[in-house]
Amino acid sequence: MIANKNVSQAGQAWARQVSDRMDTTARTWGDKVADAVQRWNVLPLLMGFLLGRALILEELTPFAIPYFIVMFYLRRDCLLITGLALVLGAFTQSVPIGLQTILSIVLALFACKMMERLRRKDFSRTPLLVVITIFVSRLLYATLTNQVNTYELVMVAVEAVLGFVLTLIFIQSLSIIHLAKPYEPLKNEEIVSLVILLASLMTGTVDWMVEGISMEHVLSRYLLLVFAFVGGGTVGAAVGVVTGLILSLANVSALLQINLLAFSGLLAGLLKEGGKVGVSAGLLIGTAILAIYGGAEETLYYSLIETSLAIVAFILTPAVLWKKVARFIPGTPENLQSHQEYMRRVRDVTAGKIQQFSDLFTQLSRSFAQTADQEEIEEQADAFLSRVSEFTCQKCWKKEQCWEKDTQATYEGMRYLMDKVYENGTLAGVTPPRDWERKCVKTEKVLTVMEQEYDRQQAFDQLKKQVKESRKLVADQLSGVSRVMSDFAREIQREGMELSFQEKQVSKALEGLGLSVRRVEIHSLEEGKVDIEISQPTCYGHDECGKIVAPMLTEILGENIVVRERQCEAQKDGSCTMCLASAKTYEIEIGVAGAAKDGKLLSGDSFRTMDLGNGKMALAISDGMGNGERAFLESQSALDMLQQLLRSGMDEKISIKTVNSILALRSTDEMFATVDLALIDLQTAHTRFIKIGSTPSFVKRKSDVITITANNLPVGILEEIEVDVVSRMLKPGDLLVMMSDGIYEAPRHIENRQAWMKRIIGELETDDPQEVADLLLEKVIRQHSGKIVDDMTVLVARIDRFVPQWSAIQVHGMEKLERPRIVS
Repeated sequence: MIANKNVSQAGQAWARQVSDRMDTTARTWGDKVADAVQRWNVLPLLMGFLLGRALILEELTPFAIPYFIVMFYLRRDCLLITGLALVLGAFTQSVPIGLQTILSIVLALFACKMMERLRRKDFSRTPLLVVITIFVSRLLYATLTNQVNTYELVMVAVEAVLGFVLTLIFIQSLSIIHLAKPYEPLKNEEIVSLVILLASLMTGTVDWMVEGISMEHVLSRYLLLVFAFVGGGTVGAAVGVVTGLILSLANVSALLQINLLAFSGLLAGLLKEGGKVGVSAGLLIGTAILAIYGGAEETLYYSLIETSLAIVAFILTPAVLWKKVARFIPGTPENLQSHQEYMRRVRDVTAGKIQQFSDLFTQLSRSFAQTADQEEIEEQADAFLSRVSEFTCQKCWKKEQCWEKDTQATYEGMRYLMDKVYENGTLAGVTPPRDWERKCVKTEKVLTVMEQEYDRQQAFDQLKKQVKESRKLVADQLSGVSRVMSDFAREIQREGMELSFQEKQVSKALEGLGLSVRRVEIHSLEEGKVDIEISQPTCYGHDECGKIVAPMLTEILGENIVVRERQCEAQKDGSCTMCLASAKTYEIEIGVAGAAKDGKLLSGDSFRTMDLGNGKMALAISDGMGNGERAFLESQSALDMLQQLLRSGMDEKISIKTVNSILALRSTDEMFATVDLALIDLQTAHTRFIKIGSTPSFVKRKSDVITITANNLPVGILEEIEVDVVSRMLKPGDLLVMMSDGIYEAPRHIENRQAWMKRIIGELETDDPQEVADLLLEKVIRQHSGKIVDDMTVLVARIDRFVPQWSAIQVHGMEKLERPRIVS
């Protein structure tokens, strides 16, 4: 059994290698042919020759001039080859048609040059230019050949009108061939224009007969096979109708071709699922049925031969050709793939640019950090003594005696005094060295100047310290921005992962449960960050998304999945759209209670519960300085800025420092606010506490009460603060109690407020967060006989394990979804 499995796997690997090698060879051969065609301008040469031969109603040649003038604007580099090909094709029909074509091309070239001089280099006047050129050239040729009559004038007018229409068609179709981008799907009118161009080319093969077999029929059916195989029944039928119509204009006796090609194209397209064999069988059956309706055995025989030749050419056509055609047809897998490739390239380029900016911010952060952390080891003693001596010794009459003859003694004495002033901050009570004092005649002035220089040096050092701290804060902020941008770049690349296989698995599993699914889009399968969007017909309020879809995904993904968002009966087509995401391991229930000082409406305290969107929940309380509106605005502003920074992905310490620097620089008034922040990871229950000037928090775990404290000044007082982070691991059932100083400091007659608060929390018999918050607020207010002496806010959160509402649904025969690996 194991041997057979190994042989099977080896055979599959060998088959994949052979297939990849064949695909590579086909691509190489196809690329070489494409390069040769482009190098030798084979396409303009062949198209010009066939359009030069093409006739309508056996005497009109409306194709040459529109093609030449459109190519003048699109591919002027091959204009000479285009003109020669048109003339050569016209001469293969007859000499008069060839001479007429030469005259038309000369006049068309002259007209285009004149339009260039008038600065008309676009297609806005091209159709009118074609009409004038055809009318003048045909009328001039008829005059030269003495063929001017009413019939000739009518035919010239008809040809001019056809040229006008063909110009519009050629502008569309030739732009597709020469300018279209591979990821842009064609519109319906563009597809029709392209088919008309191809059918017009086939009119150049009218009357090409080989042993009674019409090349016109072979090529038209080959074209039908390609489009039916690529676009299905709708495209096949449309191509058949348009091709048959154009060919019947060139050959009036071929009106039957419209019915034959339309019916055969529809039948071939309907059998597209059968591959090349199915499409070929559909064309063969369709042509055979309509040939039988013709009633002649000879017609049936030649029709089958022509269809067989078209089928052989179609089967021999390399996949490169029809895949290139399929890239332009909307709705085909090739077009979808090309569009996805383009979006992937755009996504990679965007992610690369963002990563470059991230690297730039990282480099800037390093440069600031190096400047900030660099230990400036300078010898300040010589500079200090130099400045002191400049104001005291430079104009002294004993300068030469002290600094040239007794240099060492003078320096040691000055250095002794400098050490004393740095040690004590003053020279009051300091006795100078006896030898130095005996020689110096300006002792008092030296001591005074040295103290002044010391004060100046201290102020300068303080300024340098502040600059150093500011640089370090800027370095941290730049580093945080760099990290956020780098994470964003990785997120963009993660969104571009190919998850079509997993989408098909999910669709198959849902259909196996009896649900009708319209669309499944998987945005992420990363563990803990699953994001899936599913659309299905409306369930009429039966909650299929929560009862069936989410439990089924829970089973095949191996983690709890919940419905994050749903839109039932909100779509115009009566569909139900649901967004499913990973459920968190833990969930939080919140309770809040608060009161303003003296029972007023506006409290200076603010609180915020923030879902940061990355599996983390933030709880924060801020107490503004004082009471009333100003305190409220200050605390609210601090929490607003903090929320924006945290949601952007910034580190919590950098976020706090940034808020502090903004509040400190925003106003010259003394405005500050406390911040009590708790960041809870809902996957692990790991919690990080940051307390900036705030009161302790408490964690009630059964009968135990744990105190969490940290000593930091409120934000907005100092330009630089140290942020201490306290980490704790919470457990299911824990109650986290956070409060403002109005709650904690209310019992003023109690010395050990922390012990009192622990006792009050420990005595609470309920574990409902809202009841706990209300009871704590009530007990504190009762301590003051019902008076509210300060703004009070208490926030309580209970940590519980997440329990899904519905158990997982086992899907028989469904394997676990393979999570793609994310490479950074």
